[in-house]
Amino acid sequence: MEDPEYGGGDSGHPDNGVPPGQGTLGHRVPGTGGNGGCPDVDSVPPPIPVPAAWQRPYLNIFKHFRVEEWKRSAKEGDVAALTDTRLKGTIYRIRGSNPASSYLQLPRAGTQSLGLTGRYLYLLFRPLPRKHFLVHLDVTTEENQVVRISFSNLFKEFKSTATWLQFPFVCGAAKDSAGDSVSRRGASGAAPADVRWTCLVLDLPSILSLYLNRRYSHLRAVKLCSNLLVKNLCTSDLVFDPGVTFSKARHTDLACRGIAPMPREMAFPVPKGEKWHDLYDYIRFPSEGLKLPYNSIQRSCPSPAAGDGASEEPVRQPPPPVTLTRAVCDRLSLIHHITSPKAVPRRSPVITKSIPEVHLTAPRAVPAGHLVPEENQRLHSVGDTGQPPSAIHVYAHQRGGRTTRAVPAGSEERLLPDPILKLRTIIGFGGCSTKWALWTQNNAAVVYPCHAVIVTLQLRTGEQRFFLGHTDKVSALAFNGSSTLLASAQAGPRGVGRLWDFRTGTCLAVFKTHVHSLWSLSFSRSGAVLCGVGRDGHGKTLVVVWNTAQVTRGGGVAVLAKAHTDMDIQALKIAFFDETRMVSCGRDNIRLWRVRSGALHSCPVNLGEYHSLDFTDLAFEEGPVAEQEPEDRALFVCSKSGHVLEVDYKNMSVRSARRLLPAQPREHGQEQAGSSSGPGIAINSISMSLTFCATGSEDGYVRLWPLDFSAVVLEAEHEAPVSSVCISPDSRKVLCSTAAGSLGYVDIQSRDYNTLMRSHKAPVLGFSVGGIRKQIATVSQDSTIRVWDLVSMQQLYDFAASEEAPCAVAFHPTWKILACGFDSGTVRTFSLAASNLLLEHKQHRTAITGLTFSPDGNFMFSSCLQGTLALYKCVAQKSHVLRVLGNVVARDAGSGWDALVVSGDSHLLAFVGPSKYVVTVMEACSLDELLRVDISILDLHSTVLDSAVRVCFGPVPQGELLVSTSSNKILVLDAKTGRLVREVSPMHKLTCSSFALSRDGQYLLTAGDKVIKVWDYRMRFDINFQVYIGHSEPVHQVAFTPDQQHVVSVGDAIFLWDFLAPVGAKSPPARARSPASARLPGPEGSSEKPKDVSETLRQTVPLPLLSSPPCLDISSAQQAGYQGIFSELDKEEEAGLPGSSRMVANRDKDASVFVVESDRNKELVRSKVRQESPRSPEKSTNEARKGTKTPKSQCSIRPDSYRHFTPRFKASVLPQSFLSPPAGSEVLKLKAVIGYNGNGRGNMVWNPDTGFFAYSCGCVIVVEDLHSGSQNHWLGHAEEISTLALSHDAQVLASASGKKDGDSHCQICIWSIPDGACTAELFHHETQVQAMAFSRDDKFLVTIGDYSDQSIALWSTYTYQLLLSTCVSEPVHDVAFSPVSHQDLACVGRGAVMFWLLEQQGAAVNLKVHQAPAPDVLGLVELTSLCYGADTLLYSGTNSGQICVWDTETSCCFMTWEADEGEIGVLLCRHDRLVSGSNTKRIRLWAVGSVQELRLKGPDARSSSVLLEHEITLDGTIVSAAFDDSLEMGIVGTTAGTLWYINWLESTSIRLISGHKSKVTEVCFSPDETHCATCGEDGSVRVWALSSTELVVQFQVLNQSCQCLAWKPRPVGLWGAESQHVVAGYSDGTIRVFSVSRTEMELKLHPHSAALTAITYSTDGEMILSGGKDGLVAVSSPRTGMTIHVVADHKGSPITVLQCTRKQYHDFGVEGGELWLATSSDRRVSVWASDWLQDKCELLDWLSFPAPADPEGLELPPSLAAFCPWEQDVLVYVGFGVQEEALFYNLRKKQVVRRVSLPAFATSLSLSPAAPFMALGFHARLLRLQPCPAGDPQDYAGHDDTVHLCRFAPSGRRLLTASHSAVLVWELTGS
Repeated sequence: MEDPEYGGGDSGHPDNGVPPGQGTLGHRVPGTGGNGGCPDVDSVPPPIPVPAAWQRPYLNIFKHFRVEEWKRSAKEGDVAALTDTRLKGTIYRIRGSNPASSYLQLPRAGTQSLGLTGRYLYLLFRPLPRKHFLVHLDVTTEENQVVRISFSNLFKEFKSTATWLQFPFVCGAAKDSAGDSVSRRGASGAAPADVRWTCLVLDLPSILSLYLNRRYSHLRAVKLCSNLLVKNLCTSDLVFDPGVTFSKARHTDLACRGIAPMPREMAFPVPKGEKWHDLYDYIRFPSEGLKLPYNSIQRSCPSPAAGDGASEEPVRQPPPPVTLTRAVCDRLSLIHHITSPKAVPRRSPVITKSIPEVHLTAPRAVPAGHLVPEENQRLHSVGDTGQPPSAIHVYAHQRGGRTTRAVPAGSEERLLPDPILKLRTIIGFGGCSTKWALWTQNNAAVVYPCHAVIVTLQLRTGEQRFFLGHTDKVSALAFNGSSTLLASAQAGPRGVGRLWDFRTGTCLAVFKTHVHSLWSLSFSRSGAVLCGVGRDGHGKTLVVVWNTAQVTRGGGVAVLAKAHTDMDIQALKIAFFDETRMVSCGRDNIRLWRVRSGALHSCPVNLGEYHSLDFTDLAFEEGPVAEQEPEDRALFVCSKSGHVLEVDYKNMSVRSARRLLPAQPREHGQEQAGSSSGPGIAINSISMSLTFCATGSEDGYVRLWPLDFSAVVLEAEHEAPVSSVCISPDSRKVLCSTAAGSLGYVDIQSRDYNTLMRSHKAPVLGFSVGGIRKQIATVSQDSTIRVWDLVSMQQLYDFAASEEAPCAVAFHPTWKILACGFDSGTVRTFSLAASNLLLEHKQHRTAITGLTFSPDGNFMFSSCLQGTLALYKCVAQKSHVLRVLGNVVARDAGSGWDALVVSGDSHLLAFVGPSKYVVTVMEACSLDELLRVDISILDLHSTVLDSAVRVCFGPVPQGELLVSTSSNKILVLDAKTGRLVREVSPMHKLTCSSFALSRDGQYLLTAGDKVIKVWDYRMRFDINFQVYIGHSEPVHQVAFTPDQQHVVSVGDAIFLWDFLAPVGAKSPPARARSPASARLPGPEGSSEKPKDVSETLRQTVPLPLLSSPPCLDISSAQQAGYQGIFSELDKEEEAGLPGSSRMVANRDKDASVFVVESDRNKELVRSKVRQESPRSPEKSTNEARKGTKTPKSQCSIRPDSYRHFTPRFKASVLPQSFLSPPAGSEVLKLKAVIGYNGNGRGNMVWNPDTGFFAYSCGCVIVVEDLHSGSQNHWLGHAEEISTLALSHDAQVLASASGKKDGDSHCQICIWSIPDGACTAELFHHETQVQAMAFSRDDKFLVTIGDYSDQSIALWSTYTYQLLLSTCVSEPVHDVAFSPVSHQDLACVGRGAVMFWLLEQQGAAVNLKVHQAPAPDVLGLVELTSLCYGADTLLYSGTNSGQICVWDTETSCCFMTWEADEGEIGVLLCRHDRLVSGSNTKRIRLWAVGSVQELRLKGPDARSSSVLLEHEITLDGTIVSAAFDDSLEMGIVGTTAGTLWYINWLESTSIRLISGHKSKVTEVCFSPDETHCATCGEDGSVRVWALSSTELVVQFQVLNQSCQCLAWKPRPVGLWGAESQHVVAGYSDGTIRVFSVSRTEMELKLHPHSAALTAITYSTDGEMILSGGKDGLVAVSSPRTGMTIHVVADHKGSPITVLQCTRKQYHDFGVEGGELWLATSSDRRVSVWASDWLQDKCELLDWLSFPAPADPEGLELPPSLAAFCPWEQDVLVYVGFGVQEEALFYNLRKKQVVRRVSLPAFATSLSLSPAAPFMALGFHARLLRLQPCPAGDPQDYAGHDDTVHLCRFAPSGRRLLTASHSAVLVWELTGS
């Protein structure tokens, strides 16, 4: 029952009836994966014109469109017009269970639009009793986006996307009836039997505004589907109230309130003495005054006039959870903030139980160009909600020039003036391309793109006007003939085009271009046709032609035609004489195009000998129309070879060809061109006028030629190739642009060249504004420094150094001196007056990160990547070095002008350093350190280590230092004491990249998220900031100009803004607030309470340091350029009480040894040489059990090591309910598990002394007896097990897995091996457990987290309480206890080994930690594995294949050797032997007996005495290993899901445990039940012996996936091994028959063109039935290999089940020896009777099962059916449907005879042949055994993912289930 209304179609809108790619709605819908079902976001075609007068006061849609004639409307299915005696008029009845085939639609064609603008839509209807209905409304927003609004009583809950809203509809019943109580509870479902006629009033603008933040334009289409009675459909701007009479309306003021009595055409008859509301339902949605989105449409509102006819309010219970989009969620948060009381310090917080009302005010209109693009629709003056990462601003609706905004009920104070910034100038040109620059028709201005902004530049005044709206770089521009319409397109995969009214600057239309990279646009002279060229998603050239004729009249943009071509196209233009004709040129071709009958056709011009030229541009000949026919005009085409071809357009031939050569001097001083030999001019662009031609070429010249190209008339040279030329309409100027980003024009009369704009060729990194001049210096990634005049926008200077790139720039505040820093470490100062180099300083050795002058101009400061800081004295325009300090500036703090900041009085210098967590303040004149503040410890509740990003001084009298942090906070510190004054977060959704404070301390500028924000520094208003857009790339720097009149921001270009606040003036007064409530910029619009000094938990105040930092010549103790593992501990100089600042460590002591001690489970990390700090108060027992974690860095990047466990992605979740069988009454018993989880790490253990052997498969621990092969199964985990650890006495097993649903920590289970019981569960790590190890005496257990957790925990095995835990700054890969001492353990990670010493002092436990870096010869490596050797040896493996040997006494590595070509992940050592396993699939045995002697040689030891004894290559990466004490035999696990038995003495490897690595796709039993077969996506078919679960044989097909298989049934005659065959179907459409006994393939068939999805044998085994993904069923003979029959009834939907049975039903009246069924994914089942020997196959029954709308974005459960073995005539069906149930269908009665309720939709089904049991698998990892026809179901665990396969054995005594790669074998007890 495929229902395209619910997303069943492949592409396109399901209603339009046109192929995908044609029509308006024929393209893939974003967010639906191309499945259709909701409107596209393309531009909307022109609406059917409806006069505005006809729409007032209301419009009867049925009457206006004459529905009864079915000419302008469409119907499908059972749609009929009836006369209703009660309503006394005509109604329309729509019946049918399938909404896709039963509907009434307006308008008839999907490409048309109703164009109805009324605010309210009135639908007078009645649902058919006990049925489900569906209504679709397509509305268009002001941004020309189509949104579908759907409501139905079929929907269970509200859902929304950006283009689709789905509302459940609760049908009302007669008052006080049973159905009425149901409707009052808000339960959607089938309409009650006494459902009433309903007047539904939909406020369309409010729905779009409330749920999608969109502005309503008009109603586009209506579709009424299935099971409805409809009286009428109307639109109006008035609220019609059925309870208001005409006389009452005349005597009241209801008309002033927009309320009117119901018109006669819309009225329901009311008998005398009755009330309207007692007979009918009136529903207005959204309800009047509704402030929150409600989750359903139901009878909930009184009459709008509040008259006597009001219906009572239903009892509203809290609505169920609603699935809302991120935009709606953010909007709710915004409304909640605006209406919530402000928090007051030192008072109890005010708790609001509901959200107060939100009123709408109308402030003044927002300036054009000040709004954010329609993708966000944000206002400059309103803030974010503080909901990362997709928070939105307060929305705005513009109608009639007014803006409405959600504000609190009282008056609202905000930052004034509004706007406070106005964009004045943009310095830049291009961005995506530099070839687009256009003249306006009046010759007074030029239009060009600058990244995402379109700029109009007036030539006379230099003023700029901006067109804002594009969100990516503009790639093409085009004018119509009169320059009234401007077309633009933006780059990027989501190509968007815009049409602008050039005069007003407003955007008339936004449309999708369907082109990924559009590089050319051409407008017809009338503006009615637009064409473009680009590439589609597959990289093919695509030409598209749009109809733009209706844009100026309020219409949209429609695609006229489009065509793909293999030809290269560089330019395409519409012919001026015919809008349907175009010309294009490109490599090797010139083509003429024409639009005819909706198609785009082209033909080539015969080029003859010029067919191989590379054509670049074209232009039509100009001239009076009267002289010749338009088609006789010549066409000029230029090429890269210098040829200019004159093409005869009419005859499609080349008239003449000229080759333009570089200018040659002649006798009279002229220059010429001709056709002589030599290299021609590579022409990039050509433009024609009446008298001359202009060309722009690759050599940088713009040349003017006469029309015969006889000689060069005028030329202008540029520094870069010319991209484009354009002659002005008056032919007096030639506009030209270059590849270097410059724009200018040639004045032909004066022969002058005027530069209009220059630009950087790469992003601008920073700038500095001159203190006494209107000049700005910028540094860019294009390796240049440029100085600009801010008034004229002209470039004044350009600095560049050979082989050096500039990094920083700074203007001297008073002198004409510019300082520049380069990546070589050089600092140079230049004199701008003399344009020469003054001085060159080389105090730095790496790139300059900071460069600045003090405000008084006496000092200059510079810093570099190595952390060096230099101080210079400026005297007589020269700078001399005063002091250089090393390692004081953070190396990873970034660069920029604000890396070093100086206070306004030039006394203090501040920067981030010596680490990124510390801010240092120094005396500016001497660099003596005054203060050092640790930022990371200021927030005691944060779990993330916060770091400083930027610093800025406040006004001098206030003495404040502002610090922006990596967590998006702004901290205000006292610059003298370091005391935290206040903090607020966040400033931006991403890190604040730059910020600056005005000189008067009134305003704060911040940059981030590609936007600029201006804040009131004291935060005295309700709205304290304004937001400004324009940049298309991140803003790198923002600052005030020295005169405070302007703001400069740089990124993709240079933006100059006018700062409109009065200089030095105070901000407008705010409402009275206490000083304590003054806030810094906080969460945008949040009411977070600032942290007062008295409320911070600091117990000590940071003290100024008395000693200065070390000088440059002091070397670091750490290895240069590498911070080893646990670098956080190495950097830790003091960690006293929370809140204290870190002090300088004693450098004379060894800072590499630390102590981690526990104090009542409270951890303290401190330097060993320091005196202990006072201890913190005790923690509660519950908190102690979880452990205490120190702040850590969240490392989300997986390290370069396969050692780390990554759980397989699972879409399934744990079941909400679980019906466990009572103890002793279990029907199923888990007998065996087939498989080993090769995805785990160290997830196999074996003790050779006790013989204990265990491994994990999914969430099950399998304990196997290696002698008998019997298994025990320990079930306690719900998620995939990552690792196992076995105690040394083999009495305890530890297992670890991920988090359960609802848990915040991973699960570690402790198992008692003798009884197999779980004795404890531990929770500490947050993501995954990487490795575990028991101490030698089994008293301790150490666990380490993975690369995201980065924590180490130590547990007591007596109580299993957490003794201590610590966090590390780098991932740890492996851990091990010493075999000789329970006090020593080690772990390895990035480039280092950490040696830990465990000490116990009473109840306290201490850990001494020492870090030993890897040898320098290894470089930067990951140490991935380790094991202890004999005595004092430790072996560690690396990710590059080396093995390092360490002396544990000296903690030094004395030897390394190349042990493998890949990463070594497993190491085991016993005595003088070492085993290594790697990701090269090799396991190696080494003789290391001589290593102990080599230890005495120290670093001089050589590895030549280490011998490789044996090597075995296995089937995958080695992930686990366990060997006996002599390393002679062991067990090894690989990622292929195999456990191997290894015997070094015999050099053998035997497959011990095997399983599928990828998903298992089918399982089946052999007829005698001695074997079972499985197949998987890896292309393998495996046969297993059920008695031992050993792999008997495996058939492997490479590069194919095996999708299905079946075992040949037992023949009637003899049964032997020779007749055991398995048939398998593959993804390439082939079928293979394998002989199990002969272990060979006997037959290969190819009956399908699509992948197979189901296969089975006929009951006698003589035929093979196979079903494919395309829905075809083929019947083939395994004897002949021929396909004898094909069933195509299910075509188009994949076959999910094929089943044959011997049952015969003679009373059905059909012939055949067997019955078989086919099930497809569209919920259809066909039942057939067949006799293949007689070539008979007859359809017995055809079943279609209904279902609701497909849940968007979710995979539907399969449709499954099976014959019931214990009930004749019955089959069982499960699948997606209206209810979650199993249906029993009787073939004889032709009806469903029984329904069995299920907890969810089943994913697998099997019926027992012996007993009335039904096995079902579910998505929730649940296996259910359901007794039939009645009985208590039993649920069974053991699966870690969806149970997608269930198969009973022929005898019914066994059951096979599969969950991903794990196969479980169950036995039925008592059978």
